[in-house]
Amino acid sequence: MPRKTATQQISRVARPRLYEQLVEQLMDFIESAQLGPGDTLPAERDLAERLGVSRATLAQALVALEVLGVIDVQHGTGAVLVYRPNVPSVLKGLREHRSRLPEIVEARSTLEVKLAELAAGRRTDEDMRAIDKALDVMAEEVASGAKGAHGDELFHQAITAAAHSGVLAQLMSFIAEMILETRLESLGQPGRPEQSLASHRKIADAIRVQDSEAAAAAMLDHITLVSDVALLK
Repeated sequence: MPRKTATQQISRVARPRLYEQLVEQLMDFIESAQLGPGDTLPAERDLAERLGVSRATLAQALVALEVLGVIDVQHGTGAVLVYRPNVPSVLKGLREHRSRLPEIVEARSTLEVKLAELAAGRRTDEDMRAIDKALDVMAEEVASGAKGAHGDELFHQAITAAAHSGVLAQLMSFIAEMILETRLESLGQPGRPEQSLASHRKIADAIRVQDSEAAAAAMLDHITLVSDVALLK
């Protein structure tokens, strides 16, 4: 009797993505080192050597963990462990984050472009002072070597306030936590804090002279810039 030949193609086993492999290594390291909340991870150079990866690759993995709230990367201190989750929950969180990124960008480009346009037409002198103060905060943070995340947040809050639209402000508040994810992710890219600050200044300049069209265009350019992230594939 002739032997049957299987015709169904055997599916390949999907390789875990690089960032998932590295996150697993980081979690294993945290476990073996018995680190707990409040403990600081080794310096990036040392940790990269222990894990056998480049510092650039490690930096992106740390950004991913910061986005999920697992660690808090503090300028001058390093990566501080916030809590110690299990590996499956971290990987699940990373995959969910990546899948919703396009929708967060859509929401930002819809809401914040309109907010910038309205701010240019409605801003008061007090609103402008708040916008300039946020720029100063971010500039100081970036000059010190930090990401400028706090100043970035203050800037976008000031734009929202200057638009004087209660409904749009409520919608921005609703997606604030999701925007925080993209903020940390974007500002973790090499050279991005300086680029983001420069684009903030263009938005502010347009609002200052009350050019609604230019403000909207500058905000759209900014959202396009900050949406360009290159976390581990």
